[in-house]
Amino acid sequence: MLPLEITPAELKKKLESGERLILIDCREPVEHQIASIEGAHLIPMNTVPARLPQIENLAEEALLVVYCHHGMRSLSVVNWLREQGVTNCQSLRGGIDRWSIEVDPRLPRY
Repeated sequence: MLPLEITPAELKKKLESGERLILIDCREPVEHQIASIEGAHLIPMNTVPARLPQIENLAEEALLVVYCHHGMRSLSVVNWLREQGVTNCQSLRGGIDRWSIEVDPRLPRY
């Protein structure tokens, strides 16, 4: 089974290699407007249960990488998804904050 988390460096390497990934931003819309990783689907944490069928379909297409601000909400989402049988998912360790520090310093931190 995949590790629960992926580091920003590991994610960057996968993206650069062209690996098919689907990014899910589980933050709130206002947070997504401040900073987001290009191409991410906005699925706020509180909407995940209602959107489970959509998420299951996405997980059949590619690895899902879920992120939030610091990595706690996304880790909760990934744990919940795995309990529902969606195993092709990982949480971005440290969230978009760590991503902005280690990979893309152009992203605003908040």
